[in-house]
Amino acid sequence: MVSVGEVKLWKWLGVAGIAGVAATGVILARDERARRAYTPDDVRARLHERAAQVTPEPEPAVAEPGLFSRIGRRLRQTLRS
Repeated sequence: MVSVGEVKLWKWLGVAGIAGVAATGVILARDERARRAYTPDDVRARLHERAAQVTPEPEPAVAEPGLFSRIGRRLRQTLRS
C-alpha cells in the first residue's frame, strides 16, 4: 500500500518535471526567435565584417635572390674541379 507521503513526493516530482520541460521550451523558443530575427542581408553583412577584421597571414620570408645564385655558382665550381 502507498503512503500519503509517497504520493505527495511523486506529485512534487511530477510538477517539477513539468516545470522543467516548460522552462526548457521557453528558452528554446526565445533562442529560435532571436536566431530567426536576422535577415539574409544581415547575416551576409556580419560575415563580411568578420572577414574584414581577420588579418591576412604574413607571407613567408624569401631569401635574397643573390644568395641562391652564389650557392649555385659555388656548387658548379666545386663540381667542375
